[in-house]
Amino acid sequence: MHLRRIELQGFKTFSQRTVIELPRGVTAVAGPNGSGKSNLADAIRWALGEQGTRPLRVRRAEDVIFAGTATRPRTGMAEVQLVFDNSDAWLPTPYSEVVVGRRLFRSGESEYSLNGARVRLRDIVDLLSAGGVGSGSSIVSQGHVDATLSQRPEERRSFLEEVAGIGRFQARRDQAEQRLTATRRNLDRLRDLVAEIEPSLDTLQRQAEVAEQGRELESELQTARVALTLHRLAIVHEQRAEAEAREQTVAERMAELSATTAADLRGQAAEAE
Repeated sequence: MHLRRIELQGFKTFSQRTVIELPRGVTAVAGPNGSGKSNLADAIRWALGEQGTRPLRVRRAEDVIFAGTATRPRTGMAEVQLVFDNSDAWLPTPYSEVVVGRRLFRSGESEYSLNGARVRLRDIVDLLSAGGVGSGSSIVSQGHVDATLSQRPEERRSFLEEVAGIGRFQARRDQAEQRLTATRRNLDRLRDLVAEIEPSLDTLQRQAEVAEQGRELESELQTARVALTLHRLAIVHEQRAEAEAREQTVAERMAELSATTAADLRGQAAEAE
């Protein structure tokens, strides 16, 4: 494993964007008290997913954001990116370089990223745990060794389990148990619903049958209405045809009467002359 580069901006005392290159081998950071040496270790721990405030030496989560000075305004966000060299495939990913990032805004919103893509904290923890990296096991702070040696065996076991890389399996087990518990609660709810609904199933069945019969009768009634309307329309067409035929006969008779009357009138006029 090789941590190639650390990029910080707005984290604790690093108000401006700061890039620290780490060559292979052992890198020592020296400086006077208050120069920010411990803040580098806190930045690495924070980017790896540390959720507690005590290991980061702050009271609140937002205290990791640069609070400002007399000459520099405070920042609205803290960001740390860790660039790992994965050319030897110590992490189970096809990328030769893995960039783990974390952001925290003053509004309380937090973001995690993996090679520029937003991911969940669980995704980062699972990936780094596969390579034996974790915020609790990879960083040994001042007094950590003495505290570990003075712990009781059951307290020391969690640290050793994380170093051994079985913490991710325990996390998956816990998630599976939580899902199993939620599934059991859902089953209990379903059983209660079934017990509540079963007594009314017979009534609902009868109501469904009545509703089905009602739909069938409604369909038959609609069909009968259409047939009746068509029958009435056919009768109207027949009556109209008969009326038109009678009208034609009357018109022809009136034409004949008009011709006869005109002839009679001409004859009477001739006799009068």
